[in-house]
Amino acid sequence: MTQTSIREVAARAGVSVGTVSNVLNRPARVSAKMRVRVQTAIDELGFVRNETARQLRVGRSRTLGLILPDTIDPFYADVARGVEETSAEAGLAVIVCSSGQAAEREERALELLERQQVGGLLITPVAAGPERVAMLRRSGMGVVLVDRRPRRPDECSVRVDYLAGGELAVRHLLEQGHRRIAYVTAPLDAEPNRDRHRGALRALRAAGLSEDVVTTIVEPRQTPSFGARAATRLLSLEPRPTAVFCSSDLLAIGLLNRLLRSRVKVPHDIAIVGSDDIELAACAALPLTTVAQPRAALGQAAAELALSEADDTGAHQHRHLVLPPELVIRETSEV
Repeated sequence: MTQTSIREVAARAGVSVGTVSNVLNRPARVSAKMRVRVQTAIDELGFVRNETARQLRVGRSRTLGLILPDTIDPFYADVARGVEETSAEAGLAVIVCSSGQAAEREERALELLERQQVGGLLITPVAAGPERVAMLRRSGMGVVLVDRRPRRPDECSVRVDYLAGGELAVRHLLEQGHRRIAYVTAPLDAEPNRDRHRGALRALRAAGLSEDVVTTIVEPRQTPSFGARAATRLLSLEPRPTAVFCSSDLLAIGLLNRLLRSRVKVPHDIAIVGSDDIELAACAALPLTTVAQPRAALGQAAAELALSEADDTGAHQHRHLVLPPELVIRETSEV
């Protein structure tokens, strides 16, 4: 059974998360009427207070460490927001680091967080393999892999089902009648990009089509400038694809802008589907069809796993969570 969260209590009581936190931790700050209202919601939902933050392993600080590939990318910024919200509910702070997708920066961040003796580590690893993670865990630090598959059964992890996301996007484009599709992506050695590609091919096989329907264009990074460069490459292809699926909304927005400046009609000439559903997707030059990833929920789930692993009671069980994506159809994919 899924444990009721403080957010669900707040929603049931019609109050903020902060009010529920005050009722639990600082009841004198809340009126008697409000305390009754929140307590009623607690009783109705069967909420059990998470005492993990009070039971951190001896010697560990009341902080979590978070290492992400790029804290500027809106996707990872929203993941960080989810981590911080959940940690704040438990009374913990978060130290956020960016690896810049570089092994040396990642290792420096790990060494920093080790010196800080954080209560738990959440990481989207670049080079930190199972042996490095095992070393951290032996030192008493709980570790959760974020946006990646576990490499060992004793690792906690939470990720999005990118395989399903790629399948959703390409199935949608096939349903619109497209038979020449480009996949614009950052390097395929990154697990999410590789899984989206696999999902795209799975959609083709399910439709009885050849994998040659998809042309893959790889750019170094997921930024609008590289999306614009991909558009130039796309327009040089013969025959030209009639639809594009991008591994991020930032790539898709850059591609969309360059196509519109080149007087390509979107979606009549070329349809576009992005990935992530960042805030900019809905307010692009044309609102972008995209595969929404539950970004904040990813961070919240990762923080909850980290808090559980940091628990000194020995009750923690390793879990591997997979969150579902959702197709959000807007103006760039349907005529």
